[in-house]
Amino acid sequence: MDRNTFTGLFLILIIFIGSMYLMNPSEAELKREELLQDSIKKAKAGNAVPAKTAEKAKEEAAKTVVIDSNAFKGPFGTALTGVTETVVLQNELLKVNLSTKGGRVASVELKGMKTFDGKPLVMLDSADNKFSLMLSASNQEVNTGNFYFTPSARALTVSKSDSSSLTMRLSYSANQYVDYIYSLKGNSYNLGLTIVTHGLDNILGSKPITVSWQATLKQKEKDLASEQRYSSAYFNHGENEVDHIGVSKDEKKELGEDGKIQWISFKQHFFSNVLIAKNGFEKGTLDVKVPAQLGLVKSFSANMQLAKGKDANSYPLEFYFGPNRFNTLKDQGYNIEKQVDLGWGPLKWINRVAVLPIFNGLEGMGWNYGLIILILTIILKVVLTPLTYKSYLSMAKMRVLKPEMDEIKSKVGEDNPTLLQQEYLKLYKKAGVNPLGGCIPMLLQLPIVMAFFFFFPNLFELRQESFLWMKDLSTYDSVINFPTIPLLNINHISLMCLLMTVSTLATTYINNQTSGVTGQMKYIGYITPIIFLTVLNSYPSGLNYYYFCANVLTFVQQLIIRQLVNDNKIHARIQENKKKPETEKKKSKFQQRMDDYMRQQQQTAKKKNK
Repeated sequence: MDRNTFTGLFLILIIFIGSMYLMNPSEAELKREELLQDSIKKAKAGNAVPAKTAEKAKEEAAKTVVIDSNAFKGPFGTALTGVTETVVLQNELLKVNLSTKGGRVASVELKGMKTFDGKPLVMLDSADNKFSLMLSASNQEVNTGNFYFTPSARALTVSKSDSSSLTMRLSYSANQYVDYIYSLKGNSYNLGLTIVTHGLDNILGSKPITVSWQATLKQKEKDLASEQRYSSAYFNHGENEVDHIGVSKDEKKELGEDGKIQWISFKQHFFSNVLIAKNGFEKGTLDVKVPAQLGLVKSFSANMQLAKGKDANSYPLEFYFGPNRFNTLKDQGYNIEKQVDLGWGPLKWINRVAVLPIFNGLEGMGWNYGLIILILTIILKVVLTPLTYKSYLSMAKMRVLKPEMDEIKSKVGEDNPTLLQQEYLKLYKKAGVNPLGGCIPMLLQLPIVMAFFFFFPNLFELRQESFLWMKDLSTYDSVINFPTIPLLNINHISLMCLLMTVSTLATTYINNQTSGVTGQMKYIGYITPIIFLTVLNSYPSGLNYYYFCANVLTFVQQLIIRQLVNDNKIHARIQENKKKPETEKKKSKFQQRMDDYMRQQQQTAKKKNK
C-alpha cells in the first residue's frame, strides 16, 4: 500500500468516525426512548395514567396547598394570601404577562413570529417558568414567589418611541416594601426590571439577595434534535469572556470564580432569554438538563447572587426576550452576540469579518434568501478563482507527467516503495513540479468551506424563509419520510442533500479526470460524499443548497479553466525545464525539502550496505 492510498484510507476512517459521532443518539433521545418503553410496559400492564387525569390531579393539589398559620406572623405574612391575576405589558414586539403571585414574568410572546407548526411563539410559559428572590428577612428564609404583589396598574401598552413603567409591590408594612419596577419601550425586545427595597435595611440585614430563575423551554422548530443541539446556557464572566454549558448533556457549573457575571442566557436555537445585571452577579450556579419528554428542548435553572451598586437598595436588571439575530444581539452590548456559534478559531473570524457583512449587504437588497445564498457563493468562488486555477494547473502537470511516472513504476516495480518514491522525487525535481501543488490551494479553501458549516445552521435570518420546494431554509427539506433507521438514526430523505451529494460525486469525477488518478485512490473520493449524505441529511436545507451551488460553480469553473489550459504547452514547458542546468533552476521550498529527503535516504541506504 503506497503513501497516497494509506492517506486516503486514513481520511476516510476519520470521516467515518466523525459521522458516527454526529449520528450518535443524543442523551435526550435516549431518555425519550427509555420513557417510551416504560410507557409501553405500563400500558400493557394496565397501569398507565391518562395525561388529563395526571394534570387534573396536579391542579387540585396546587389548589389545596395549606398555609401554616404561623407563617402569617412572619415576614411579609399578610401577602401570603391573595388572588392570582395577570397584568399585561405590550409593545410592538412583545406581549408580557406578569403574575401577581410572585410579581414575576409569567409568560412572554413574540409578536409576528410563529413556531414551526404555526402557533404563537411563546418564549416562556407560565407553567414551566419560575422567577423569585431569595431573601433573609428577620432571620428567616423568604421566597418572594410565594407571596402576592400589588400592581400599580392592570395593563401597560407602549408603541414606537414611547416608554413607560409599571410597579409590582410586595408589602412588609405601609412604609416597608419590595418593588419590582418593570419598564418597556415601544420597539424593543428588552424588558427592564429594577428591584428596589425600601425601609427594609434592618429587616433584610447584610445577607445578599439571590435571584432564582427556572424555565423549561418548549420546541419551536421542526427538528427537535437539532434544536437541542444548538440550545445551551450561556454566561458572561471575568474580562467579557463568554462561555456555555449543557450543549449535549446535563451539566451544572459554579460561577463567580473568574470575576463578576454580567449576564446569563437560557438560549434556544434561534431565540434567547437573557437576564442582564447592570451591577453584575457576584456568584451563582447554572444548571442545564435535557428533558426526556417529547416537545421539550431543555430545562434551565439559575441561582445568582446580586451585586450591590452605588445605591445599595436598588438592583437594576434587564431581560432580553428575542431572536438570536447577530446584529440584534450585538446592539444589546455585553458581547451577548457571542452566543451565536459562528465556529472556532479562524472559522469564527471568517464568518464575523467577511461572510456576515457580505450577507448583510445582500440582505439589504430585499432579495429572496435563496438568491442571496447563490450570489454569496458566486462572490466566494470569484475570490477563490486564483487558488482554483493554481490547483487545476498543478493537477494538469501531474497528469502530463503520469506516463513518465508509469514508466518509472514499471522499471523499479512496487516491491521497493522507498526507491520508487526516490525516483518520483527525482522526476519532480527535474520537471520543476510540486506534487502537493494541487492540494495546498484546496487546503487553503478548506477553512472557508468549514466556516459555512457553522454559519448557515446558526443564521436566524433563514428561519421560515422558503425557496423553491424548500419551505424553511433553516431546517431540512424532507421529500420522503419513513420509520427511524436505528443505526443511522435517520427517518427522512432530504432532496437538497441528495442533489448536493450527486453534484459532489460529479465534481469528484471531474477532478479524477483532471488529475489522472488511478487505482484505489480513484474510488476513495466517491466514498466521502456518500458518508456526508447521511451526516448532512438532517442539516438545514440552506447549508446543503450552498454546498450544491458551490459544487455546480466549481464544475463550471473547471470547464472554463480546462479550455484555457493546454496540456501540450504544459508538457513542452516541463521538457524545457528538464534541460535547464540545476544551477539555473530556482528551488522552491518543496524542492529544497525533496533534496534534503533524498540526501537522508541515500545516507540511510549507505549505512545499511555497510
